Amino acid sequence: MARFLIKRLLSATLTLFAVSVLAFLMFFALPRDPVTGMCPKNCNPERLERVRQELGLRDPKVEQYAAYMKGIFVGRDLGSAQGGRCDAPCLGYSYVNSEAVTDTLARVLPVTLSIVLPAAILWLALGVGLGMISALKRGTWVDRLAIGFSLTGASLQLYFTGAVLLIVFVYQLKILPNPHYTSIFDDPVDWAKGLVLAWVALAFLFSAIYARLARAQMLETLSEDFVRTARAKGLAKKTVYGRHALRAALTPLVTIAGLDVGAALGGTVITETTFGIQGLGRTAVYAVRGGDLPMIMATVLIAAVFVVLANVVVDLLYAAIDPRVRLR
Repeated sequence: MARFLIKRLLSATLTLFAVSVLAFLMFFALPRDPVTGMCPKNCNPERLERVRQELGLRDPKVEQYAAYMKGIFVGRDLGSAQGGRCDAPCLGYSYVNSEAVTDTLARVLPVTLSIVLPAAILWLALGVGLGMISALKRGTWVDRLAIGFSLTGASLQLYFTGAVLLIVFVYQLKILPNPHYTSIFDDPVDWAKGLVLAWVALAFLFSAIYARLARAQMLETLSEDFVRTARAKGLAKKTVYGRHALRAALTPLVTIAGLDVGAALGGTVITETTFGIQGLGRTAVYAVRGGDLPMIMATVLIAAVFVVLANVVVDLLYAAIDPRVRLR
């Protein structure tokens, strides 16, 4: 297991390195001058040149990349115009927000995590549970109800579902406040009230998808020879379904779930925009609109980290469920 983990971590490290190089080349080594998007319109040529020197844009591209990566691991000196010393992990300085990029991320990352992680728990529990029950009750009214739910959820878009939830629960019934973020450590109840609609909207969309996947996978697993053998041995239904069929059916679902959670963490733009919550997704959008290149670079790297880490977790869970994977 240790060898398997080391191989996956090395692969993840190489992937993140490649992403960092591509992101750097895309946003810092393009022919156009990035400073023109950071400096106000009334900047004179002397001011523009000073900003270029402060950002190190006159240095060779290899040195710029090395300085950026060094800042992530050990910090670096950005100069007085950029806040002075930037401790690790240093992701640069945002001229648009007039603060270190890490300070901005420290505010918005907890918001995105608070939206996605509870929603993921909801959609996995509801979707997988409903799909498994539907498969075991195949052909009954429970099965038909589950299929109707999954078709409805998969057909509706997040921005529509979110708007309906806002109209009903916030503006009509007035039983919930406008969506907002409060730290769970400051007020857990207000934290849940402010984000529950976002959780429900995400969970409704994804659980519908997972219900269909879980049902199909469970039906396929129940027709396998090892399940029929377990039944022929006289094992209890609880043992056959829970220990044998369920474990086999969960294997592909774990892979999909990990990737979905990683992708959701790295791209919550629609959710945050629908409910007016400022997280990583909306921050990335504002950075692109404002030409805030250090912030763009940071959000790309953070999104990549989420996806890569999700893949590592998926590989570990896959190995735990199916020991044969460790031998590859």
